[in-house]
Order: sequence, then structure tokens, then C-alpha cells
Amino acid sequence: MSKLSQQEEKELIAFIKDWLRSHRFNQKDLANELNIKSSRTSEIVQKFKEFHKKGGIFNIAKNLIKIEQNLVNNSKTYSQETNKTTPYNQLDIDSLVNQIKQDTGE
Repeated sequence: MSKLSQQEEKELIAFIKDWLRSHRFNQKDLANELNIKSSRTSEIVQKFKEFHKKGGIFNIAKNLIKIEQNLVNNSKTYSQETNKTTPYNQLDIDSLVNQIKQDTGE
């Protein structure tokens, strides 16, 4: 496969940044999915250049789709786990206030 031109690289960077922003993810999330240690733009671009060498723009798109699916599924799992935790109800708050009053001698 041919290398990405500078213009294509700039467009790819802009696309990835917009793509991350639209899904409320950041470069660190992307770096984790790419299994790279650094979330710097240059490191992420290097990984996408490797994808391009192995299959062109199609391979980049295929990997972005896979990453998006993983990130969306992970965020759904996280939000479901967060929603399962029961918040304090009024009785818990009242007992905490009573305990504080007893501890402070009021």
C-alpha cells in the first residue's frame, strides 16, 4: 500500500479528533484500544499508518469501527454498573446526621 500523504494524514487526524469528541471519548481511550502506551497524537497516527500499510483506508475504517464498538459497549457496561449502585435514601441520611450529632455532642 502507498503511504498516507500529508494532506490525508491531516484529514485523518481531524477526523479522529472529531470522531472522539462526538462520542465523548478522548485520546487516552483511543490509545488504550489501540494497545499503545502513549496517547500522543504522533503515536496514534503512527498506529493508523501501520493500519494503512496493511490494508489502506479500508483497514483504518475497519479498525475504527471495531474500536467504536468496544468503546460504546464498555461505556454501556460502565453506566449499567454505575446505575446498579443504590444511592443513599432518606433513612440512611437521617441516620448519618444522627450519628454526626452524637459524635459532636449535640
